[in-house]
Amino acid sequence: MKTHFLLLSLLCTFTAQAAVEIDIDVFGTSLGGWKARKGKAAEYEISEATYRTYQPEMSPSPDGGIFVSVRIDHVRGFMATDDHASLELSFASDGTLVTAQSSLALQGRTISSELIKGGASASTSVAAPYVDRAVKIGTDLVADLSSKLLREKIVEPGRVSFPAAIRHNYNLLYQAVRSKPAEEKMTDAKPPESLPEKKLEPTQEKPAEKKPEEAPKEQPKAGATVLDAKTGKSVPLPDVTSYNPSGAPRTPLPERKQKGISDALIDVGGDALKLARDVVKEQGK
Repeated sequence: MKTHFLLLSLLCTFTAQAAVEIDIDVFGTSLGGWKARKGKAAEYEISEATYRTYQPEMSPSPDGGIFVSVRIDHVRGFMATDDHASLELSFASDGTLVTAQSSLALQGRTISSELIKGGASASTSVAAPYVDRAVKIGTDLVADLSSKLLREKIVEPGRVSFPAAIRHNYNLLYQAVRSKPAEEKMTDAKPPESLPEKKLEPTQEKPAEKKPEEAPKEQPKAGATVLDAKTGKSVPLPDVTSYNPSGAPRTPLPERKQKGISDALIDVGGDALKLARDVVKEQGK
């Protein structure tokens, strides 16, 4: 068990991954500045021919390196179609140039160089092996393009010097390579034992506590009395019971005497007899 947590803690350590990038501003300044094509390209002259280089396109590699692609135009004039070239470089995460390749498009004809790789044979200097390797790759790239261009019997000055313009961009682009600051990344999550206990924030409210239920009030028992505030005598309370919806009320109602028909007739007769006596008395006077 301890070994398992030890391996887990080692996986949770932070690792720094190096990466490289191209300083576009430095690259553009070395070419004369991004002043053409609305700030997206730079124009310059080499061997009395005009060339235009666009801002490089970059994409990251899985190992932290980058792949760089640069478009270069040979500006031939107002009535002529421009020639186009591409320069593709691949850098490792430590800034080492891995591969290089270039191609030319001249009025429908395409000339592509071989994929030049930076192998061990390309480095001959112990003091600066990376720089020496880059110089060897650039030399092989331009030599391959120039030999294929000569076989096509190209004689126009701007086209003949096109490989030299590619080598110029190659040198300046290599000098604009920069190392990014190392970014710390966590490879895995921490084990549950190392996580701090979760505490309630001051703003969080505690759940409301339930109040104890109040006991029902006892009803006065039968025969209980209460003191009258005016007379000072004790008055008996009525026997009141709770409401029973399923039956008749238990609280006794005061008795109500109802007169029958015979009683009503006796009362009427008595009134008539009294009236007759009054009449007789009046006549006898």
